[in-house]
Amino acid sequence: MKPPTVALVGVHGHGTSHLGHARDLADQGVLRLVAVVDPRPLVDPSRGAPGARPGARLAIADPEHPIPWFPDLGALLAAGPPDVVILCTPIDTHADLAERAVRAGCDVLLEKPPTATLAELVRLVDVAQGLGRAVQVGFQTYGSHALQAVREIVDGGEIGQVRGIGAVGTWVRDEEYWARAPWAGRRTLGGRPVVDGVTTNPLAHAVATALLLGGASTVDDVQEVELDLYRANDIEADDTSSLRVTTRAGLRVALGLTLCADTHTPPRIIVHGSAGSVVLHYTRDVIEVTGSHGHRTIERGRTDLLENLLAHRANPEGTPLLAPLSATGAFMRVLEAVRNAPAPRQIAAEHVDRVHDALGARLRVRDVAQWCERVADDLRTFEELDAPWTVRA
Repeated sequence: MKPPTVALVGVHGHGTSHLGHARDLADQGVLRLVAVVDPRPLVDPSRGAPGARPGARLAIADPEHPIPWFPDLGALLAAGPPDVVILCTPIDTHADLAERAVRAGCDVLLEKPPTATLAELVRLVDVAQGLGRAVQVGFQTYGSHALQAVREIVDGGEIGQVRGIGAVGTWVRDEEYWARAPWAGRRTLGGRPVVDGVTTNPLAHAVATALLLGGASTVDDVQEVELDLYRANDIEADDTSSLRVTTRAGLRVALGLTLCADTHTPPRIIVHGSAGSVVLHYTRDVIEVTGSHGHRTIERGRTDLLENLLAHRANPEGTPLLAPLSATGAFMRVLEAVRNAPAPRQIAAEHVDRVHDALGARLRVRDVAQWCERVADDLRTFEELDAPWTVRA
């Protein structure tokens, strides 16, 4: 059998990582990369300006192996739908492009967040299921073997009874990050929902993975979402926020998240037990356990989501999707709450420093990492903890 055909839609920004990965898999014979789609094609500068006709073979990062280029998804589908489409496009385009791809007979690897509204998610799930098409969402942590290891530790009683789950994400983003695209840092664009912000995009993995470990994956698994949204930057969306989700089973999941930290640190999720804790460093698939058996560190691998999607196509019954669209419903309940919430509150200048260092020109919220830690440990929001920039404080 010939390897399945794959096309990448969106080759700039994060799309470059998808392009490199697809090329590697193509070199291994796992897939055939048959096209790239983007209004602005990547080309070899030494070859000059590309011809702007759909289907033209362009040097996309590799002059020796040019790939057919199309300016938009419609042009690609008109030329002949591939087996799989990777969608790495602006958030507000996800639902429409994904639906067009599945209606054309393609399976889809869809970047997170899957859609800009909960209603769009529900519609896309219905359409994909009705057509028998597979849609995998790019929450890479869903493929981590560390998740099952955490579940086994918890189920084994090593940390006692779980009393809650916390997560900490303290990242740095400079001013160029917010200027990289028209939709960056926006709640809406041209009247369409975008919902870009720390909670729903850069640290969306923390939210989705913490919920997954708490047994919440579908829309109905979430009982309540409490938000405490702030911004230091001159944007519409949140860049420093805390939230607490109560699952249908009554478990509390609290996250302290910021893009205005002093330094960039790896995010982590903490499962708090009555007799210990499990800490998952989800970007590294590393687990730290402190419980009845003492302290130990466990390392696990992960299954690649694109390879999992291709394996599912070959054997749907034997290889389930690791991050199916329907399993992002709990995360989308959070995104929908953020979308419908009042605009994030501005953090007063007295709590913010403007710095220009090796990490770029940026804004830093003083001591924000400590407050994010407290959210994850105490399972309370910034406002409940009386963080200095909150209204209550």
